[in-house]
Amino acid sequence: MSQRLINWFKFASPATFYPLAGKLWPWFAALAAAFTLAGLWLGLFVAPTDFQQGEGYRIIFIHVPASWMSMFIYCVMAFWAAMGLVFNTRLSGMMSAALAPTGALFAFLSLWTGALWGKPMWGAWWVWDARLTSELILFFLYLGYIALTSAIDDPRRADKAGAIVSLVGVINVPIIYFSVKWWNTLHQGASVSLTKAPSMATTMLWGMLLMALAFWMYTIAVALCRVRAIILEREGRAQWVAELPEMRT
Repeated sequence: MSQRLINWFKFASPATFYPLAGKLWPWFAALAAAFTLAGLWLGLFVAPTDFQQGEGYRIIFIHVPASWMSMFIYCVMAFWAAMGLVFNTRLSGMMSAALAPTGALFAFLSLWTGALWGKPMWGAWWVWDARLTSELILFFLYLGYIALTSAIDDPRRADKAGAIVSLVGVINVPIIYFSVKWWNTLHQGASVSLTKAPSMATTMLWGMLLMALAFWMYTIAVALCRVRAIILEREGRAQWVAELPEMRT
């Protein structure tokens, strides 16, 4: 068991992780494209029209997976933040920095698609609903993390400052998830539950899950590409970087 842990910990080194990320990201990009095509086909062309919301409900195939990913990515950032503070690994801060822009993108998509859905359903682009407000706070947390880490010149200090923001801000994630249960909100409850049977047609559920997988694969692919760029930026003077095949050309 200890030997396996040692084998995994070797990838905490930027020099070891860089080539691994280069091999993995094209596969995740291909999976993202495949799941996106399948999810959009099911969601837009196969899933039946909702008897209450009509065709407008189809925005959930973007809105719901984007909302899930905006929360999930922040939790992953908090995990990397804890790993960095506990084990003092350089890669942890790099991974958090690589994930933050994609998390901000999905938070923005969640808010924007929610507004597009809310206008015809609620008659307003925005209401200060508990879930919408907490999701907006999550978006600001992403922006705050990016702004803070970009403003600090020393990467190690920036990583530690960003780690604190990630760990403090992660408390907002359960607030987003349970807001519809804790407060009387306009926002509907969870679309998918682990303890209850789905209340939607099977094709709707599969379309949503496929889009969630597509966003997940996209996140991994983009994060791996971005962390490679961060590694090169921070480790540019290291000997192992000069020995990379792409640096010799």
